[in-house]
Amino acid sequence: MKRTTYMDYAATTFTKPEVLQEMLPYFTEYFGNPSSIYFISRETKKVIDKAREQVAKAINADREEIYFTGGGSEGDNWALKGIAFANKNKGNHIITTKIEHHAILHTCDFLAKNGFDITYLPVDDNGLVSIEDLKNAITDKTILVSVMFANNEIGTIEPIKEIGALCREKKIYFHTDAVQAVGNVPIDVKDMNIDLLSLASHKFYGPKGIGALYIKKGVKIDNLIHGGGQERSRRAGTENIAGIVGIGKAIELATSNIEEHAKRLTVLRDKLISELSKIPYTRVNGAVGDKRLPGNVNISFQFIEGESILLLLDNAGICASSGSACTSGSLDPSHVLLAIGLPHEIAHGSLRLTIGDGTTEEDVDYVLETVPKVVERLRSMSPLWDDFIKKGEK
Repeated sequence: MKRTTYMDYAATTFTKPEVLQEMLPYFTEYFGNPSSIYFISRETKKVIDKAREQVAKAINADREEIYFTGGGSEGDNWALKGIAFANKNKGNHIITTKIEHHAILHTCDFLAKNGFDITYLPVDDNGLVSIEDLKNAITDKTILVSVMFANNEIGTIEPIKEIGALCREKKIYFHTDAVQAVGNVPIDVKDMNIDLLSLASHKFYGPKGIGALYIKKGVKIDNLIHGGGQERSRRAGTENIAGIVGIGKAIELATSNIEEHAKRLTVLRDKLISELSKIPYTRVNGAVGDKRLPGNVNISFQFIEGESILLLLDNAGICASSGSACTSGSLDPSHVLLAIGLPHEIAHGSLRLTIGDGTTEEDVDYVLETVPKVVERLRSMSPLWDDFIKKGEK
């Protein structure tokens, strides 16, 4: 039987057994609609409140500031569209970055077609946003700044607290897509001056199809989904009870041992980066040290295609990615790698390895044994590599 080595935790995580166990009764026993008044519905109302408290505690928010969504993309859409349309009398300018997830970028495209002016901030070669660039981009029409907490492809952690402080000073709403950050780095929305924050359960060992949007008290925002009075009349639709129970338990587990979790993953991450960097003509993408997510490795190998690397790794039982899982079917190079200055031909040869709770040192050793062989094999078949070697011999 072929060995399976999962190295794509940034795409999704498994649901932890403890989380699933807590969810199960709400599929079969306590299945009542929370809008009803009988006892099995009263039970579901109670667990919604409990999960809201669990999510709030994890990011130091108040329970009334947490709204359950269908996932990270919905939260991003709600934050941007809701703020834009509710505050268009104040201004029509939104600032984001060139390396955001497509849930942000495509929402900005939509808003641009509906009369909003979007500024896309550049990043440096490590993927970091400049506070000075942000300051210079702000105008009297700016109503929202949206900068991701940590990048899903290269793992760079942005200066969120500084961005939040600037936005607070300028009286501009600040949203952060924290889908990759929750459960990996500590988050305090009050200390960091965050007004809106999106998160998704399946990134921290909870079920898919459930997320949350933190909306600070007093924020003026329109609804995204209209209908009934669920989520305090902010987000219509019968609640996903089992999913809500799952996200509450998952975020509680993920944040209870966050330092220990980060420390373990950082050791494995640094081993991968150190050893893979020894392969000739490679480039590590993203920031280093504590400015990088503990479980993220992104590296480019010159003269070969990332898709070919993935196919051969898959043959060896290694599940990896060349970038965001949401664009894995695209032949275009990663917009994130292009934004940090990589030329197309190098960006195409990128490999993202992301590790998590199930990753062992043996897994890392197996990857380190396999990847150099894959790179060597692909380069031996590459005309670009052949030309490069010939030129080097002259």
